[in-house]
Amino acid sequence: MNDPRVSSSSAAVAATGPEKNNTATASAEANYQIIAEVGDFDSIQAKRPDFDHSNRPIEVTKSPNPNWEYGQGVPDSGASATKKHREIDPYAPDRPMINNYHLLISGIAPRPIGFLSTVSGDGKTKNLAPFSYFQVIDHDPPMFIVGFSSRPGRVKDTFRNLKETGEVVINTVSESMIEAVNATSIDAPYGVSEWEISGLHEAPTTTVKPGRVQESVFSIEGLVVDIKEFEDHVKPGMSIASLVLIRATRFWVQEDAVDAEFRHIDLNKLRPLGQLGGVSYGRVTSIFELPRRRWKDEYSQSELLTKLEGSKTETK
Repeated sequence: MNDPRVSSSSAAVAATGPEKNNTATASAEANYQIIAEVGDFDSIQAKRPDFDHSNRPIEVTKSPNPNWEYGQGVPDSGASATKKHREIDPYAPDRPMINNYHLLISGIAPRPIGFLSTVSGDGKTKNLAPFSYFQVIDHDPPMFIVGFSSRPGRVKDTFRNLKETGEVVINTVSESMIEAVNATSIDAPYGVSEWEISGLHEAPTTTVKPGRVQESVFSIEGLVVDIKEFEDHVKPGMSIASLVLIRATRFWVQEDAVDAEFRHIDLNKLRPLGQLGGVSYGRVTSIFELPRRRWKDEYSQSELLTKLEGSKTETK
């Protein structure tokens, strides 16, 4: 029976026999360069300043241009407004896939880390893994999306578990957790528990079987709503690229990190990290606030908005 969550099936990959598939996978692995060699990273890191563990309060500053006015654009942009841009065809025959990868992760930044805990269909194997292609996409209902990029050989264990069970826990990642979280990204063989590799602690859940990460300030239990597999982009030896849509069923938040109404998490407690290009992460050390404006409150105070309001009326 077809799973109604799966909107298309990876059965589109032709059954060409195990020998040919193994050859294709070996070829794909030889060309797969997403996991970059970083040389003697321990020596490189030893020369850098120590991490600041003081947990000093996150600074709140003014916005970059507090005197900005409607129609002003980017103040003092000058030369930047005239800089040239290059058009790139991501599907050009002579453009390596790895170039798209590096361009996207360095250009779409920072990105939240989707730290997912799942279990296998038979309930015997637990999995814990971080994902770069992750985001919350709605609050009513609370919805999340996770992207699984194509890679040599079999699909990722997390994706397999999501297809088999439809259950997951999404855990936030704070500064103090990052080494343990990063350890779960190791290419451990199927059946090896990343919980043990990382040393993170499993906490109980109520609506799904996977456990949540006790060290996470905020965790979300969720059920799979839909899975989209991109059959038209299947390549020899590579797993299928996919998207998974998840609907939240429960929230768990650290008591000392949330307000009395359970509506706001303290940034100084959450201490989130953002993924940047390459193997870089960014800390939140300074923020500024910028409220959204309402037209009814603003247009009469601005000559430009008043003019635009009048122009709109005249064209009716």
